[in-house]
Amino acid sequence: MHRRRIWEIVHAERTALAADLAAVPGERWATPSLLPGWDVHDVVAHLVDTALTTRISFVWRLLRARGDFDRDNEVGIRAQRRETPAGMLAALQATAALTRTPPAPLATRLVEAVVHGEDVRRPLGITHHYPSDAVAAALAYQLTTAVGMGGGRERVAGLRLVVDGEGGPSDASGERDASIRRPIDDDAAAPLVTGPALELLLAVSGRPAAIHGPGAARLLAR
Repeated sequence: MHRRRIWEIVHAERTALAADLAAVPGERWATPSLLPGWDVHDVVAHLVDTALTTRISFVWRLLRARGDFDRDNEVGIRAQRRETPAGMLAALQATAALTRTPPAPLATRLVEAVVHGEDVRRPLGITHHYPSDAVAAALAYQLTTAVGMGGGRERVAGLRLVVDGEGGPSDASGERDASIRRPIDDDAAAPLVTGPALELLLAVSGRPAAIHGPGAARLLAR
């Protein structure tokens, strides 16, 4: 996906999330997100933190965290978490149009926008339609990226994933009747996991999701 298109989507999704959260009562910001240990307020603080993070600041922060990504995330949340939901919402709106990024492929910005968007929306009962090309690109990235780097490659080992949406099954590129497979595992006999692209993205990213097939329980258990 072209760099300009990625940022166009990211900016639009930040703005859309801010609009959704503007209607959420303050007390509901304490609702647990899909991420264990993080509430809605924490996830939004994390999104603000990553929107402000540059390549240089990321390196320095990770050095201070001794290479521990989880520790760095917690430090970032504490730094950006506002006292009130109104203050947190204002911070999200203020960072919506930024194009800063840590030293990682730009596809990670799509993963952040979509997956963290659902981390917040689903527990609050908010539905949202994401651009199909954004979901496809985020899913393709997660399938080939190690769990330790925020991806889901190990979770899908030994499984075969197929997107099942309108018009029949398709892969991330939209080609009909094609399986999404990692280069390390092209076994047509591997247990099948099917579902809409967004649900597969969430499952591969370690979230609960509405997926089906013989391999679905195995993927969710991972």
